Amino acid sequence: MCDEIIPHSRPLISDSDIEGVVSVMKSGQIAQGPRVAEFEEKLAGFIGKKKAVAVSSGSAALHLALLVLGVKEEDEVIIPSFVCSAVLNAVNFCGATPVIVDIEPETFNISVNAVQRAKTGKTKAVIVPHMFGCPADMERLSELEIPVIEDCAQAVGADFKGQKAGSFGLLSVFSFYATKVLAAAEGGMVLCDSEDLVSRIKDLREYDNRDDYILRYNYKMTDIQASLGISQLSSIETFIDKRREIATRYFQEFKNCNFSLPVWKEGREHIYYRFVIKTEDNSSGYIKRLQKNKVMCQHPVYKPLHVYLNLPGFPHTSEAWQKTISIPLYPSLKEKEIEKIIAVVKEIF
Repeated sequence: MCDEIIPHSRPLISDSDIEGVVSVMKSGQIAQGPRVAEFEEKLAGFIGKKKAVAVSSGSAALHLALLVLGVKEEDEVIIPSFVCSAVLNAVNFCGATPVIVDIEPETFNISVNAVQRAKTGKTKAVIVPHMFGCPADMERLSELEIPVIEDCAQAVGADFKGQKAGSFGLLSVFSFYATKVLAAAEGGMVLCDSEDLVSRIKDLREYDNRDDYILRYNYKMTDIQASLGISQLSSIETFIDKRREIATRYFQEFKNCNFSLPVWKEGREHIYYRFVIKTEDNSSGYIKRLQKNKVMCQHPVYKPLHVYLNLPGFPHTSEAWQKTISIPLYPSLKEKEIEKIIAVVKEIF
């Protein structure tokens, strides 16, 4: 059995990934160029959107998506509490008012009923993260007559009723950070069917050599990142198959453990970006025990937004924060590491 520390996340970098990056380095065209355009086209085709704009990060993608929807001061943007602070940051970048809502207790995705209750005449958009690789209920969310921005940072390749996550919303955003589904070290992308919105995002992405002055940004992706992203995208089905294979083993091995396993919902094809279990009591002590045994489990969300903002309520988010654990699950896990994770989890639970 493995005696080394098993990290919570780790990218899978292949020889072809490295060769692609080296070829870009040798070409001399390392900033935004033809590889970025190729990555945009390939991801848009994979997801089922007409156009894409690559940017420097997932945060940049969220920011630009909100800007082209005209989000500004006095507007409201609905977001879930159980999500990383990057989503809140993007709303604050625009000077808008974030309206924080609770989640579904089973999938940890944004609650459609909570969005419905929070909607006002000032609502300009709702950001919908597909949490941990499980698609949100896009059918019901699409019926609310609010512009939807899908956050697919954790769900590249997930399906909702036979359609890719990221293909439903007016805009969808992606992150390619080192531990995401597609790892390009950094980078992000916005996908959209509207030529007008895409043109405006491209205009805001870079500031130099312009005839007029408006506030624009330095949000470009490099061809180095894009080359890595293209190579990773070519392996996406293999990545997802491996994630599901490991998840299947976890379901089988953990079926008699005293915690709740991830919930399967009909029509939602989970990719298990995170394997999130729910304990019967506070999870912090269990996480410390797991880490002491060199299995680096974590809280799947470091701190909910309503806690940062000292907002009352949010019972489902509060329970999820207090009782969930993310167990290592990623394509680069070795067999001996999987065996150790299973053994340690079963010993503790």
